[in-house]
Amino acid sequence: MKKTLIPVVSLLLLLLLAACNGQQATAPAPDESVPVPAFSADSAMHSIEVQCAFGPRVTGSEAHARCGEYIQQAFAAHGYTVSRQEAQFTRYDGVKMAGYNIIARSPSRNARRLLLAAHWDSRPWADQDANTANQRQPILGANDGASGVAVMIEVARVLSLSADSTLPAVDFVCFDAEDCGTPEWDEQRPDHETTWCLGSQHWASQPHATDYAYGILLDMVGGRGARFFREGYSMQYAAQVVNRVWSAARQAGYSDYFPNDDSGYITDDHLFVNRLARIPMIDIVPYHPIGDHSFGPTWHTLQDSPDNIAPATLKAVGQTLLQLIFTETD
Repeated sequence: MKKTLIPVVSLLLLLLLAACNGQQATAPAPDESVPVPAFSADSAMHSIEVQCAFGPRVTGSEAHARCGEYIQQAFAAHGYTVSRQEAQFTRYDGVKMAGYNIIARSPSRNARRLLLAAHWDSRPWADQDANTANQRQPILGANDGASGVAVMIEVARVLSLSADSTLPAVDFVCFDAEDCGTPEWDEQRPDHETTWCLGSQHWASQPHATDYAYGILLDMVGGRGARFFREGYSMQYAAQVVNRVWSAARQAGYSDYFPNDDSGYITDDHLFVNRLARIPMIDIVPYHPIGDHSFGPTWHTLQDSPDNIAPATLKAVGQTLLQLIFTETD
């Protein structure tokens, strides 16, 4: 994921907010009119640690294969029907990679279906690392990859315990080969958007299903100091879904994490799901208006490790998703 274009007006507003210490209005108390189960940040944190223990999950590596087995078993343990969508990916430099998307289908028979997605691979190169000696090493991807998968596994666990037959069916897709786009140190090759998100491009061209009311992509949802702005393509293709999610965040008491401010247009998996599969999907992705990297200080560096994950951020995103699902209406 990967490019950001910030509208000038929005950028000026964000800088003004930062000058005021970025303070937001106090978040409202959670809406208790509908019982919503608690999201366990500890459980999600444990999943991140398990994924990272395999090492960098670069597509086609041994760590990637072992982590793929863990993810499949985790969803299956919660009653989901799990399958793999095998694919042969061609990297930006022509290298062929054998990989697969992981699909977990809900046991629910409810006709209203939602789709949650995240990528499960990690970047082959730490091309944003301040230390140039590190820039050709693979990243661990605790935030950029593992956090989104971990939140989805915990949401799946919570849903598996619910006896509420009126809840929408929620399917999960873990996209492969999202993060092998052109590295910045390779100045001989263009950084075209299609060099990123190879797994979602493949899935969106051959989806296992399209009967989803909408989808939500989770990318880097565990970082310290993360706040989630309204991403440009999300607003372009699925503004009503953005409104639903940001409303759920307010009801859950996490409006500080989901401010009503816009970021830029980001090339991420949701873009291809919208364009190719025609499923309205938004991206929950952080935006840091201050600093060297708008995606946070650990983005595409060797510092993207479990010790830089904030359980409070995982809680804010996971609880918002549960609030959305348990209060979902047509």
